[in-house]
Amino acid sequence: MTRTHRRRIRPGRLVASVIAILVALAWVFPVYWMLNSSLLPNTVLTSTTPRFWPWGGSLDNFAAVFAEGTFWPALGMSLAITLTTVAFCLLFAFLAALAISRFRFRGRASFVLAVLFIQMLPAEGLFIAQYKLMSSLNLLNSVVGVSILYIAAVVPFTIWMLRGFVAGVPMELEEAAMVDGLSRTQAFFRITFPLLAPGLVASGVYAFLQAWNEFTVALVILQKEEYRTLPLWLRGFVQASASRATDWGQVMAASTLVAVPVIIFFLIVQGRLTSGLVAGAVKG
Repeated sequence: MTRTHRRRIRPGRLVASVIAILVALAWVFPVYWMLNSSLLPNTVLTSTTPRFWPWGGSLDNFAAVFAEGTFWPALGMSLAITLTTVAFCLLFAFLAALAISRFRFRGRASFVLAVLFIQMLPAEGLFIAQYKLMSSLNLLNSVVGVSILYIAAVVPFTIWMLRGFVAGVPMELEEAAMVDGLSRTQAFFRITFPLLAPGLVASGVYAFLQAWNEFTVALVILQKEEYRTLPLWLRGFVQASASRATDWGQVMAASTLVAVPVIIFFLIVQGRLTSGLVAGAVKG
């Protein structure tokens, strides 16, 4: 005798699902509106009647953006600064997180308090000191100068992120591996490091977003047009000259181009984050 089990939809779950869908639509709509506007001419965007579908649209706005000839240098500048920031932030933060989580040493509490204190400092209050420092080192309008400031700003919070991941991995796993004949270094890289890979990816995502979207420090340090990052480059499309109005179609096309590398990065990282979680669970 067979029984048919029908899945009953609970009212509470149905309401939660509807709310989640509405929140997701509210989150996606600005992105859709940016892409939709990038395909429409400026005359349509400035009209009083909004057009929610890109019927009759074209890629003319993207062609006009590329015709400026400044996108690729700005993209290269942003990629160089962002990748440098992510690499050194992960290196420094990972070593610091291991030190404060795995070892007891003199000055450990002071170091932790210093990290907390640095996060409380307003970034705007450091602009003058940062500018004078980079000017004295001849690092204005350079990838190295901006990267140093970004690393100094992102490392403190990255340390706290990684500290939680490191503290969540019990030391008994390494000790058990050492009992089986592995050295401390081998035990760390074979057992502990795979478990920390998701934390490194999450911290890398944070560092990437902070460096990619940063505007104010770059505005202070990068004063020459040929050394602009993408946020500074995008500002040039928003600021209209006295002879012409702002072309919002080109602004939306430029904004879409700025967002594309971030989307690609997330698509790559998402799969690696999932594989890191699975690998860590299996090896643990």
